[in-house]
Amino acid sequence: MRPVDMTPFDSELAIKWEDGSESFVPLETLRRFCPCASCLGEKDIFGTTYKPPARPYGPNAFQLVRIAPVGGYGMQPAWADGHGSGIYSWEYLRRVAEAP
Repeated sequence: MRPVDMTPFDSELAIKWEDGSESFVPLETLRRFCPCASCLGEKDIFGTTYKPPARPYGPNAFQLVRIAPVGGYGMQPAWADGHGSGIYSWEYLRRVAEAP
């Protein structure tokens, strides 16, 4: 399922999905679930996850600068602290939006 609209609003990302449902994802949650290898780590062929040491989030870490589309399958947010390598597929974004 794809979003038909995404709008940053205050400290949340409002998402309207194709099925008419809406999600409001806190920007802090979106950033903490960043799927890039620097944040989430990466797996080798044996399934072992290699993750760099945790870095503290700075004061601009949860400020969204822009959202860029990636092909027809996802989006890539850019954050005010310069981070921007995470690509969120629509499926992953939906899971993040539904996380408790």
